[in-house]
Amino acid sequence: MPQLSLFGVRNLTALAILAAAGNCLAATDLQAVVDANVKPLMQQQAIPGLAVAVVQDGKVQYFNYGTASKEAKQPVSEHTLFEVGSVSKTFTATLGGYAQATGKLKLSDTASQHLPALAGSAFDKISLLQLATYTPGGLPLQFPDAADSAEAMLGYFQHWKPTYAPGSQRLYSNPSIGLFGYLAAQSLGQPFNVAMEKTLLPKLGLTNTHVSVPADKSGLYAQGYDSNQKPVRVSPGALDSEAYGIKTSAQDLAHYVMVNMHPQTLEKPLQQAIATTHAGYYTVNGMTQGLGWERYPYPVTLQALLEGNSTPMAMEPHKVNWLTPAQPQPANVLYNKTGSTGGFGAYVVYVPSKDMGVVMLANKNYPNAERVKVAHAILSAIDH
Repeated sequence: MPQLSLFGVRNLTALAILAAAGNCLAATDLQAVVDANVKPLMQQQAIPGLAVAVVQDGKVQYFNYGTASKEAKQPVSEHTLFEVGSVSKTFTATLGGYAQATGKLKLSDTASQHLPALAGSAFDKISLLQLATYTPGGLPLQFPDAADSAEAMLGYFQHWKPTYAPGSQRLYSNPSIGLFGYLAAQSLGQPFNVAMEKTLLPKLGLTNTHVSVPADKSGLYAQGYDSNQKPVRVSPGALDSEAYGIKTSAQDLAHYVMVNMHPQTLEKPLQQAIATTHAGYYTVNGMTQGLGWERYPYPVTLQALLEGNSTPMAMEPHKVNWLTPAQPQPANVLYNKTGSTGGFGAYVVYVPSKDMGVVMLANKNYPNAERVKVAHAILSAIDH
């Protein structure tokens, strides 16, 4: 018997359920849609545990699968802590937006204005906005091994020379947005971890989101697994907290999605911070770059989302077309961000005008394309 593709099976099932249920899904129908997408995915990708949160019309439904730790046989829940990798960049971007909203920095400032040790380097002519949007001129995806420590990082930046004119090319980079986060925290007069855990996260109403998981939460921290199913957790590195250091739960990320869609519930500087992250700064290959978040006109095709979250977009330089001035959040857009560490894979996507979003957290790193397909199928099922 010919085998249907995984995505084909998912969509046929979801469409059958939709035909029966109409566009506004009841909880039992949504469970069936999520099951039909997630269960085959977990089998195909050998994912031990996966937490899904679906946000719809101000309510959240949770769907938990598998184990947070194979050794402890601990089931996944909406409270399980997962490493979210580069989804952390959206938190770092929000901290930078908050620093701007409170008058501590301007995105147009140069990097060396906020770190005198960089005076006389290439960062005299590189703006905070360029750092936050991966356009300083070719900073790499990762620090070179010799520079991948807090002690060596500064020397690396002092001697680094751009490959491209600053502002001309997007090259996705942890050192780039990592330095932005470091400088944002400097402007607030706090180390980054303190600024994030003591200032930003509480103001966002996030109580189960951490840079460093506290001892009393260690039992909630999922065990990650690499491609050989060996246990692994994120390893330390230069600007790791800023670029990929957040650990959080499906419940907290669902709340984060809701305050991103409805920031009017927050204090004014945070409303401004979120508006700053949601603005469009340039376009590249059909995607509009925000701060941390990546934006698409909605409705959006699955193919456009797959291309925007593809390996070439993460690994290769792309010419950018700046939006001057920056474009505020349009009426109908989708925001998304993927994130991975050695043993975890995350995806967050939401559509403010539809008041809907999906959070997916897994304790295995698996291809971005598979995350996008599942989330797109769920969004298509709940769109109304």
